[in-house]
Amino acid sequence: MTNQDAEQLLVERAKNSDPAAFTEIYDQCQPAIYRYIYYRVDDTAIAEDLTAEVFVRLVERIDRFNYRGQPVLAWLYTIAHNLLTDHYRRAGRVTFTPVDEKLPADNIDLEHLAELGLLKQQLDRGLQQLTEDQRQVIVLKFIEEFSNAEAAKLINKPIGAVKSLQHRGLAALHRILKKDERNV
Repeated sequence: MTNQDAEQLLVERAKNSDPAAFTEIYDQCQPAIYRYIYYRVDDTAIAEDLTAEVFVRLVERIDRFNYRGQPVLAWLYTIAHNLLTDHYRRAGRVTFTPVDEKLPADNIDLEHLAELGLLKQQLDRGLQQLTEDQRQVIVLKFIEEFSNAEAAKLINKPIGAVKSLQHRGLAALHRILKKDERNV
């Protein structure tokens, strides 16, 4: 049995309300969906809430999912993307992180942490300036560590398009970060 056959069978079991099928989908996909969301919101509580909502929607809408060889994970990424869009629309892109949530242990070099924090902020700002497709490919390739073929399958684009989006996205990100560096 191929992976596609196994996944199609898993989807059919979920459509028949098999709790074990939902558990299996959750166990396989939750870590990737959580990372995908967390990287965009940088808030554990919000990431957990939105991740939970992705899987609530999976249960509510599994009967609408038609398996066509695309992984369930691709559909869940689409749901996560839509939830993130709604979240930012409601929140207006302003995020606050309570200071005590991110306080480091005493043995951590605070200067190094501050530098890492600044680098992450610059990268986040740079990623926000990319097109949605470029950002999605960059995150899938370099954060989630998917191959070109896996990323192409997840976003339903040819491998050549993924390579092009990656190349253009990295070039744009490089220009953005260089511009930020000059403005500091």
